[in-house]
Amino acid sequence: MPDQISRRETLRRGLTVAGILAIAERAVPALAQGETDVPFTDYPANFTVGGNGFPRRTFDHRTLDGLIVPKDKFFVTQHYNQPEIDPNAYRLKLTGMVKKPLELSLADLRRMRSTEMIVGYECSGNRPAAFQGLSSCGRFAGVPLREVLNQAGVGPKAREVVFLGTDRGEQEVVFRQQTFKLNQQFGRSVTLENAMKPDPMIVWALNGDPLTVPQGAPLRLLMPGYYGVCNVKWLSEIHLQEDRYLGNFQGRWYRSVVGVGGTGEDLDLNTQWIETEVTRIHLKSSISRVRKTGNNHQILGFVLNDGTPIRSVEVKIDDGPWQKAALDRANTKYSWKLFSYAWEGAKPGEHTVVSRVTDEDGNVQPTAEELKRKKTFLEDNSQFPRRIRIA
Repeated sequence: MPDQISRRETLRRGLTVAGILAIAERAVPALAQGETDVPFTDYPANFTVGGNGFPRRTFDHRTLDGLIVPKDKFFVTQHYNQPEIDPNAYRLKLTGMVKKPLELSLADLRRMRSTEMIVGYECSGNRPAAFQGLSSCGRFAGVPLREVLNQAGVGPKAREVVFLGTDRGEQEVVFRQQTFKLNQQFGRSVTLENAMKPDPMIVWALNGDPLTVPQGAPLRLLMPGYYGVCNVKWLSEIHLQEDRYLGNFQGRWYRSVVGVGGTGEDLDLNTQWIETEVTRIHLKSSISRVRKTGNNHQILGFVLNDGTPIRSVEVKIDDGPWQKAALDRANTKYSWKLFSYAWEGAKPGEHTVVSRVTDEDGNVQPTAEELKRKKTFLEDNSQFPRRIRIA
């Protein structure tokens, strides 16, 4: 994988940020003359994609043609409503263990140092059953989160940064033998250490245009390398506190349960069941398209991860060996990473194609069999064999 270009190196080469982004947006060219898509045969007859953004819109990966997904195709999902907020009256509150509680308008935020970043992410419920449709990649603009926190000043006892959205809904909360129905607002948190890193952003634009209502307008959180649930939309308040935040979508709904040791049977005394919260994206890859030009075929796909450098992406056809694919030069640290593989000598008939990715830490994308001890469906990063038919 080519080394990422630093800002200093970019300037030395005489490249502008706009130029880099323009290259990224056309990373995978549209179909050329005489080029056709080989159809997948694993989609069910009643499979549907798209939607109007409420309550959900999926992205059809068979249309993937560049690093950047158009905003009207960008996936959308949420648990509660999609509030419409007057941008002129909007104020972002900073409360809790801050030295100076603040209410910041959009104009206040825009006067801070703005930045852009290409970020790809997925819903933690994205998986083969959804044909990876709850994932996208876009160019976001906003202000670094730590600059907003520095405006208010961080109190000496603050350890946790809680992000609360304007979206609300009725929620059942179970406590032992009791069940409460409460009207709650959406919330997530990160540690102060992670919030103060250079990458997290408060964003107001996607692909050069203001966020739409389904995308969290007028302001949302963006945690590069994290699952979509962490990117709180319709952001209304940032609250600093000392204790861990235990909101419903932090401590209850968004967790994984995995068995370690023993037989893996539910009641096996030698199996330890580990529960973890959903935060950083687990390493995964998937094949999106197979193109044909004459007798030549090209397999295209993407990688999602937490920003750890990628060592390799490989493709396997039927029962053949793993073959190395090429990573696109336009990929960035937090974008999804596009890859391609030139398939030579493809014969007519039914075929199975699958990809796997390995990062620099030696982590290898697991098979579905290797994830069979995971009881929960979230964070499914298993290899996804695809079926195609070559005429």
